[in-house]
Amino acid sequence: MWFARSVFDQVPEPNVVLRNTILRGYSQNEFYRETLALFVAMKNMDLRPDCFTLPIIFKSCAKIHALKEGEGVHCYVIKSGFKSNTFVGTTLIDLYSSGGEIDSAYKVFAKMTYRNTVSWTSMINGYILAHEIAKARQLFDLAPERDIILWNIMISGYIESGDMAAAHKLFDQMPNRDRMAWNTILTGYAQNGDIDLCEKMFKDIPEKNVFSWNGLISGYARKGRFIEVLDAFKRMLSESIVNPNDATLVTVLTACSRLGALDMGKWVHAYSESNEFKGNVYVGNALIDMYAKCGVIENSITVFESMQRKDLIAWNTIINGLAVHGRGAEALCLFSEMKKLGEKPDGVTFIAILCACTHLGLVEDGFLYFQSMIEEYSIEPQIEHYGCMIDLLARAGFLEQAMKFLKEMPLEADSVMWTSLLGACKIHKNFKLAELALSKLIELEPKNPSNYVMLSNIYGDFGRWKDVARLKVAMRDTGFRKLPGCSLIEVNDDVVEFYSLDERHKKSTEIYEALRRLTKMLKSYWYVLDCLELG
Repeated sequence: MWFARSVFDQVPEPNVVLRNTILRGYSQNEFYRETLALFVAMKNMDLRPDCFTLPIIFKSCAKIHALKEGEGVHCYVIKSGFKSNTFVGTTLIDLYSSGGEIDSAYKVFAKMTYRNTVSWTSMINGYILAHEIAKARQLFDLAPERDIILWNIMISGYIESGDMAAAHKLFDQMPNRDRMAWNTILTGYAQNGDIDLCEKMFKDIPEKNVFSWNGLISGYARKGRFIEVLDAFKRMLSESIVNPNDATLVTVLTACSRLGALDMGKWVHAYSESNEFKGNVYVGNALIDMYAKCGVIENSITVFESMQRKDLIAWNTIINGLAVHGRGAEALCLFSEMKKLGEKPDGVTFIAILCACTHLGLVEDGFLYFQSMIEEYSIEPQIEHYGCMIDLLARAGFLEQAMKFLKEMPLEADSVMWTSLLGACKIHKNFKLAELALSKLIELEPKNPSNYVMLSNIYGDFGRWKDVARLKVAMRDTGFRKLPGCSLIEVNDDVVEFYSLDERHKKSTEIYEALRRLTKMLKSYWYVLDCLELG
């Protein structure tokens, strides 16, 4: 754009076509403020715009939420005689709708001399954005012509409002349904958590494309059914001619990270590099996260270093991965490098930095970073940042200071904070504060028996067996039992889930027989296996 602008500035009297070209270039390259500044400069030079200039300006205003500037250009439109232009009016509707001024948008729509399908679509979409679904439907019913885009927008409006019954009813009424319509309703069921109907719609789609598969896969991911995510991905590769895109791979890698399916994650990594996804920033970020959560932080570092373009998410992911793996010093070094390269940190970055300080026991540095976040970067601390600070103090043994910080913070303490304090009390043998933490946790999570177990362990460390017995009775009286731990193991490209004494697996008989043989073998070599009853 710099070169294009330098050439443009050398033209003695640029005509309106040339002016529109340079404005469109700025807008398409997301230099929206530069677009507005150049338009103002042209207007000051009495260079009159045409009906193609003004939509570029209104779109730029909408992108940066510059409603006030857009209103000023609207005044110019009225004075210059462009108010009856359909193209200009439609982009004005989009501007006011995106700025939350739906009444102003409708005034523009009502005064338009000629309204085409695009105008009707923009106004209906405006009402949907304003969560006025009834008014959107009224206009939809009044629209003289309805193309596929308008039908899909109205169906999407019902989906976003959570009214899947109305969305499906309108879908059934839609003539000439295309793949976009099928994918819209499929994704709607996925977003609203109805995975059974999502699967049914997927089976009924006459011709599936990548968005159909992504709708099904993302539906499984939203419900936490990550094993089904991997199964659907394998079916996609083996049963169809549809190739996955970067969104598919990101969802699959997320499932791998949640399941600890390292082998599958490595396979997806290899697949991405051999199928033109090498260098894709979204896939790269997902790979960094997957390797970090699967315990192979060195691979995360390798992926990060190989990325030619690193966005803020990439920096946040690698810094957080290093911090969680106890490599806080490297996380802090990367944070310094990030700032030197001009990447501005956000709230997520500082959560990772405070986590790194916690692992290193850097209490003073943690407070300095916390203040820097507020004063230097104008980031308002959220509950997660306060939680990190309490964890930092508590783990370092400053329990009283942690309590003081908790009482003085402007937000109400959540269960995560009290659990951090309770855990620190176990480490530092402070049962008085542990009792206070448990009382707060009972208020916040009355149905969670794990909190009783933690305090019971603290009493056990002090030999206070009467208190241990009292807590067991209290936990029993709640009527809730501690959920059993669930384990996952990756075998032959499949992920198997099991609990203690689980018999759901179709080969459970053979598995337990193999376990008995292993136990017998270990005992023969003088190993003693202690079987502990889990509370």
